[in-house]
Amino acid sequence: MRNQGRVAYGYLTPALLVLGGLLAYPIYQLVLISLFDYGQEQVSGGAPLTFLGLGNYRTLLGQQQFWTVLGQTVGFAAVCVVGSLLVGTALAILCTRVRTWARMVLFLAALGAWSTPAVAGSTIWLFLFDANFGFVNEVLGTTGFSWTFDKWTAFGLVAAQVIWCSFPFVMVTLYAGIKAIPTEVLEAAALDGASTARTAVSVTLPLLKPLLIVVTIQSIIWDFKVFTQIYVMTNGGGIAGRNLVLNVYAYQQAFAASEYGLGAAIGVVMTAVLLAITVFYLRALKRQGEVL
Repeated sequence: MRNQGRVAYGYLTPALLVLGGLLAYPIYQLVLISLFDYGQEQVSGGAPLTFLGLGNYRTLLGQQQFWTVLGQTVGFAAVCVVGSLLVGTALAILCTRVRTWARMVLFLAALGAWSTPAVAGSTIWLFLFDANFGFVNEVLGTTGFSWTFDKWTAFGLVAAQVIWCSFPFVMVTLYAGIKAIPTEVLEAAALDGASTARTAVSVTLPLLKPLLIVVTIQSIIWDFKVFTQIYVMTNGGGIAGRNLVLNVYAYQQAFAASEYGLGAAIGVVMTAVLLAITVFYLRALKRQGEVL
C-alpha cells in the first residue's frame, strides 16, 4: 500500500507543481497587499505605502456589514450547492432510465447551460423575468412584478440561475459513475429482493460517494465565490447593498472605494473560509472511513 501511495503521489507531483506555481504567487501578492494601506494614491505613486500589519483585518472584522455579507454568502452558497446536487443527481438517474434520444436531448440541454457565459446567461434570465415584458410574468399573470426588487426574491432568482449553469457538472459526473457500477452488483441486489429505492440507497449511493465528494467540494468552491451572476442580476449588489456576497463586496471595496488593501483582506478571508470548509468536510468523511 505504501508503494502504491508513493506511485500515486509521483503521478500527481507534476500537476501539483504547476498548480502550486499558478496559485502560490497570486495568493502571496494578495496577502502582501492586505497588510498595507494600499489605495489609489499608492497605486499612482503619489503616496508611500504604509504598513498596517493586521489593520485591514481588524477594520474588516469590526464592520457589521462584513458579518452580514458573510452570512448571506454562506447561506446563498449552501442553497446553490444543495440545489445543484439535487437537480444534477435527479437528472443523472433520469438519464439512466430514458431512451437514447431523450438522453441525448438532456445532455445537449445541459451542455447548453454549462457552456453559456455567465454574463450572457444572467442577462437572458433577467429578460425572462423582466417585470413588464418577461415570459415568466406573462405565464404567471404577474405582469409588473419585479423579481429583483425584494431581497429574497432577488437571491432566489440568482440562485436559480447559478443552479441552472452548475447542475450539468454534477449530472454528467454522477451519470458516468452510475454507468460504471458493475451490473452484477445491481443484479445481485435485485435477486436479494431489494426494491429500486433500497438499491439506490444501500448500493448505488455508497458506490458513488467518492464522486459525490468531488462534486460537493467543487460546487462549494464555485458557489461560494459567485460574482458575475450577483453583480449583473442585482445591478452590483441590490438596492442599498442588500444582495451583496463577499466577492462583490471585495470588488466594491477594492475598485469602487479604491481600498485595495481592504479588498485584498476580504479575498484572503474568503480563501481561508473555503480552505476551512474543505478541510472540515474531508476530515469528517475521513472519520467515517469514506476517504483515505
